[in-house]
Amino acid sequence: METLTKELIRELLEVNQPTCLSLYMPTHHTYPENLQDSILFKNLVQQMEESLLQKYSVTEVQKHLEPVNALVNEHNIWDHTFEGLAVFSAKGILKVVRLHKSVGKLAMAADSFHTKPLQQYLQSVDNFHVLCLTLQDIRLFEGNRHSLTEVELTGDTPKTITEALGDELTNKHTTVASYGGSGGESSPMHHGHGGRKEEIEKDTERFFRAVANAIYENYSKSSDRPLILAALPEHHSLFRKVNKNPLLLSKGISINPSSVSPDQLAKMAWEIMEPEYNLKLDSLVERFEQSRSNGKGSDDYKEVAVAAVEGRVDTLIVEADRIIAVRVTNLTTGNTQKKDLTNPKFDDLLDDMGELVLKMGGQVMVLPTEKMPSETGLAAIFRY
Repeated sequence: METLTKELIRELLEVNQPTCLSLYMPTHHTYPENLQDSILFKNLVQQMEESLLQKYSVTEVQKHLEPVNALVNEHNIWDHTFEGLAVFSAKGILKVVRLHKSVGKLAMAADSFHTKPLQQYLQSVDNFHVLCLTLQDIRLFEGNRHSLTEVELTGDTPKTITEALGDELTNKHTTVASYGGSGGESSPMHHGHGGRKEEIEKDTERFFRAVANAIYENYSKSSDRPLILAALPEHHSLFRKVNKNPLLLSKGISINPSSVSPDQLAKMAWEIMEPEYNLKLDSLVERFEQSRSNGKGSDDYKEVAVAAVEGRVDTLIVEADRIIAVRVTNLTTGNTQKKDLTNPKFDDLLDDMGELVLKMGGQVMVLPTEKMPSETGLAAIFRY
C-alpha cells in the first residue's frame, strides 16, 4: 500500500511504457458493504482486458494483468478499505493507493498512467486538514465540504504528550483535576509544588511545538492543504505561537474537539474554508479571464496543447469529470489526434496535458464542472 503524496504522482508521471494500467474505484469502510468491492474490481479489470486484446495476444494480455489479478486475493486490501482505491501497474511497477475520498469508476490501459483524480485529490482547493488538539493527544482529519476521514498518523508523528516528550515530561508528578472550559468542555488543572505550573506550561508549549512540526513535515508540506485547528479557545494562541506551518488558517474552531462527531466537525470546518475556497476560485477565474483578454490564455485544446509542449503554460485548469478522447501525438509540435478511449495507447487528453504541464514546471488545478471558467474542459494561463 502506498501513501498518496506529490512524490508518488511525480514517480507515476515519469513512467512511459507501452502498457500502463490505471484503475480507480469507490470502496466501502464496513462489512458487509465491502464484500462487493472485490467484485467491482474484477469487473474493471475485465474492461482493461478487453481494451488490451485490441493490441495484444491472449497470452500477452494475461501477462500484463497478472499483477493486478493477484490483488483479488490480497485480503489486507479488501479488509481495510477507505472511501476509494487506485491501482497502477506496468512492467516492474505496482502501486496500490487507498483514498480517503470516493472516486469514480475508471479502468484504463494507455502508454502512461492516468493521474488526474490523484491530482484533484491533492490539489483541489476545497480539500483541507483539521487538527484536533487537546493537552492529552491529537487527531488529524482530512476531507472536504462533504465529509472528514481520520488520518492514520505516521510512526514519527506524536499522538500523545507522553510520546512527544517521553522522559522529558516534567509534570508526571502532578495530579490533574478538571475545571469547566468554554461551552461546557473541560481543561486540566494541575496541582503541584513551587514552579510546577511553569513546568506544566513549558511541557504544553513543547508538546504543541512537536505536534506543529510533525504535522507540517508529514502532512501539510506534501499535500499543500490548508490546516484548520480545532482546540479549546485557550490553546489556540499558544499553538499559533509555536507553529511555523504557513498553511495554518488564521481562523480556527474553538471547541473541545473530543466533544463533537466528525460530521459536526466537517460542518464547522467548511464554514471556515468556504470563504477561502470561493476567494481562491474567484481569483483563479479572474486571472484566466485577464490573461485570455491579453492573449496569454486560451480554452482551445489545440492551442493549449502547442503551448504545453513548448513549456508556456503557467497554470492549467481542467474539469474533474470530463474525459476527452484526444491524444497529443507529437511532443515537439503539439499536434493532436482524436481516438476511441478503448484504444490501449490513448489516455484522457486532460490527464495527458496535466502531465505535460507538471513536467514543464507548471501548475495544474482540477475543478468541478460548475466552477470551470470555460465549457471546453480546460483553461490555460500562459507564461508568455
